[in-house]
Amino acid sequence: MPNRIDTSLIYRALILTGLVAFGFYLAADRGLVSLALNSDRSYISWVILGVYVLASCHWLWSSLHLTRERRRFSELEEARIQGDQTASVEDGLLGEFFARLESKSDDNADALLSAFGDELANRHAIGHFVGDVLLKLGLLGTVVGFILMLLPVGEIEDFDPSVMQRLLSSMSGGMAVALYTTIAGLVTSTLLKLQYHVVETSSADLVTRLQVFVDTQPQDHRDGAKGINADAS
Repeated sequence: MPNRIDTSLIYRALILTGLVAFGFYLAADRGLVSLALNSDRSYISWVILGVYVLASCHWLWSSLHLTRERRRFSELEEARIQGDQTASVEDGLLGEFFARLESKSDDNADALLSAFGDELANRHAIGHFVGDVLLKLGLLGTVVGFILMLLPVGEIEDFDPSVMQRLLSSMSGGMAVALYTTIAGLVTSTLLKLQYHVVETSSADLVTRLQVFVDTQPQDHRDGAKGINADAS
C-alpha cells in the first residue's frame, strides 16, 4: 500500500502532462497554435512556448526524483513496521538526512528536518521563477504589440483610403502580437504553477511523514545507532 501511494506522484505528473499535451493537440488541430505563432511578428510567443517546454521537462525530472525519495522512505516505513529496526536508507537526500541524524549528539532533529525540507524545495523552486518569467514575457509582448500597433499612426499624412487601409492592416498586426503573447504568457504560466504545485504538495507530505517517523522512533534504537557509530569511529 505505501509503495502504491508514493508512486502516485509520477503517475499524476504523467497524467497531467498527457492532459496538457492533449489540450495543445486540440488547439493545434483547430489551427489556433499555428495562428498564434505565425501572427506574432515579435517571436515572443515562440520564446514563451520554448521556455515552457524546458520547464515542464525539469518538472518531470523533479517529479521522478521525488517519487524515488518517497519510495525509499516508504520501504523504510514498511521494514520498521515488520520489525526490522536495522533498516535504513543510504541513497538520496533521505540517506544524507539519516546519516546526519545518527551523528547528532542530541535528539532534536528539527534543524535537520528543516534543512531536508529546504533541500527538497530548492529542487523545484525554479518553477515559481520561470512561471513569473513566462507571465512577464506575455506582458512584454503586450507592450511590444501596442508599440507595433501605434507606429504606423505617425506615418499618416493624409486620409487617402488606400493609406488608411494599409494603416489598419499594420495596426491589426500589432494588436495580434499583443493579444497572442498575452494569452501565451497567461496560459503557460498558469499551467506551470499548477504542475509545480503538485510537486510542492508531495514534498511537504514527505517532510510531514518524516517528522512523524523520527518522533515516533524508539529512543533506545537511536541511542544504539549512535553508540555503534561511536565505536566504529
